[in-house]
Amino acid sequence: MSNLNQRLSDSTPSVNDVSRISAGSTIRGEIISPYDIRIDGNFEGKIISDAKVVVGEKATIKGDIICNDCDFSGTIEGNFYVKDTLSLKGTCSVDGDLHTRRFQVELDAKFNGNCRMITPEEFDVLTGSAVAPEAAAYPEADIPPVASSSPFSIGETPAEPTASYDGIPEA
Repeated sequence: MSNLNQRLSDSTPSVNDVSRISAGSTIRGEIISPYDIRIDGNFEGKIISDAKVVVGEKATIKGDIICNDCDFSGTIEGNFYVKDTLSLKGTCSVDGDLHTRRFQVELDAKFNGNCRMITPEEFDVLTGSAVAPEAAAYPEADIPPVASSSPFSIGETPAEPTASYDGIPEA
């Protein structure tokens, strides 16, 4: 068993393992967690969880959510990639595409986009790697990162230099 797998199997998630963005907070960037995430504030960026993502009624998200399960009550401009169950609550507003294995929609939920039912294997292909969140959370682990060509790669790939050593652009 790898060092990472040993650490994950030895630890049982507790209430302190849930990452939370409280109402009134605004965060931009990427959230990567092997545990649950709860969002009640504003978030702009990418959310990646190996567990469940819960988004409250007043939450606003601009970006993609990649997770195992999701209960969504807020507003999003972005796409969902859910390995198992996506539940859209009656208070939600979604402007984006859904990729999920199971889909539940409450009356009055607003959804504008495409929905594609996928298998867990298709989820792994779409997201580039099933272990990407763990790899990012534990950089010392020996797990390959998400392919840089995947839309879910973490960070930007540095551009190739366009100037020679003396600062004169190459022809």
